[in-house]
Amino acid sequence: MAVTAVVVRAVAWLHLWEAAGLTTPATAFTANPTDAGIRATCSEIILRQEVLKDGFHRDLLIKVKFGESIEDLQTCRLLIKQYIPTGLFVDPYELASLRERNITEAVMVSEDFNIEAPNYLSKESEVLIYARQDSQCIDCFQAFLPVHYRYHRPHSKDGETFIVVNNPDLLMYCDQEFPILKCWAQSQVAAPCALKNKDICQWNNMKYKSVYKNVTLQVPVGLTIHTSLVCSVTLLITILCSTLILVAVFKYGHFSL
Repeated sequence: MAVTAVVVRAVAWLHLWEAAGLTTPATAFTANPTDAGIRATCSEIILRQEVLKDGFHRDLLIKVKFGESIEDLQTCRLLIKQYIPTGLFVDPYELASLRERNITEAVMVSEDFNIEAPNYLSKESEVLIYARQDSQCIDCFQAFLPVHYRYHRPHSKDGETFIVVNNPDLLMYCDQEFPILKCWAQSQVAAPCALKNKDICQWNNMKYKSVYKNVTLQVPVGLTIHTSLVCSVTLLITILCSTLILVAVFKYGHFSL
């Protein structure tokens, strides 16, 4: 009798679900992986970030590769939001010059930015870079940004320090819907539609696969044990050069009363 009662109740519940226009419990549990199945058929977005040149003045190069044909993405724009750590700085005047020469399209987001401040007195900044299609790769974009080292505090033992450049945010805007947006779009971010356009667009924050977890830069710094020596030599050179300038002025200068 107990078994019969359980069966009757189960059948009654099934009829109630169907009458309400809902899926059965079994269907409800198997419907969730649909999005995962769609994502499994999507090609990945690959981002590669690397630093070029040597010394205190470097070039940050970012390349983005799509697995879909560029013909399907030619109506799309790519915007890279790069976070600049405190150990680096981007010169806004240099960016303005590069924009005039059509070398790169980038603009500073952060305000109250001081390019002269040392590492320990500066803040993290943000730069928006409008990526361009790569002429050597049919489904690739690339962005270029010059970066410079800041001055760091001297160390007591080790004569070097490290700067970690994290991977950027990848924003995408298309005039029409594409599968790539449904696959990897995570959220929407408001940003200027173009560098010379004040209109605001809702960009899709895209999920991507990075070739490197981040980029680490090695920076040489001074040693505290050399402080006295450096100060003494600097002072002596300053006095010597000032004396030579004064001697030259009085010897070769022409004074009139």
